[in-house]
Amino acid sequence: MLVELNQRLSSEHERLLDGHRRLIEYTPAPKASGQGASRGLIEIVTEPEEIVRLSGALVNAARSDWLTLESYLTECPLQDTVLIEPPPALRKGVRSRTIYESRWADHPIVAENIVGAVELGEEARMLPGIGMKMKLADQSVALLPLGPTGMTGAVLVRSPVIVTALRQYFEMLWERATPIGAVQSDNPLSEDLRAVLELLAQGADDDAIARRLKISTTTVRRRFTLLREELGVASRFAAGVAAVRRGWIK
Repeated sequence: MLVELNQRLSSEHERLLDGHRRLIEYTPAPKASGQGASRGLIEIVTEPEEIVRLSGALVNAARSDWLTLESYLTECPLQDTVLIEPPPALRKGVRSRTIYESRWADHPIVAENIVGAVELGEEARMLPGIGMKMKLADQSVALLPLGPTGMTGAVLVRSPVIVTALRQYFEMLWERATPIGAVQSDNPLSEDLRAVLELLAQGADDDAIARRLKISTTTVRRRFTLLREELGVASRFAAGVAAVRRGWIK
């Protein structure tokens, strides 16, 4: 089931990235003024200063949620990039979540940026392939790049349908991503609990697990209750997903 879920999520990931690539390909060339569309549901911005201004305006406008995909692709070498100040939304009680490109996790500047944001309350996760940058305030507006760095052009999206789809895309990636600091080299589970968890993840029912481990069905259910409490989940499938994400089972 885990493999099937991962394949389905990967397929959806590729579909959205393909849509994003086609959006870039079919976007009309912007006017010299830097605005390729009038203010409305979709607005094209090409001036770097305006992109920076919009990014700041979005995070300040967030009232409940601030979602970010961050690949750390920049116009200049990353080692020359100044530290990024954590978003003001973190100081206003807004729930801020960011998915970072994991290949940059060991870079000292990236690590310091992430640590600073997490200390202020950001929820951060890592994913090997993000595909694009994105900023999304609440469920009302999103900022998407027209290039890898996001500074050569961007699309400001106010369309409720598109913003909802982007929000769902973020949540899909969020489920696949690994929480920073959650992967533990030392598995906190006992051998007994880990044995039950591995069989649960394989789709075995209580009776099958009891036979395999030569214990009673009641014991299996008691251990599963302990697993749910440890993982903070409500179902068998969620327990398997959470355990894989934390590195407790393969």
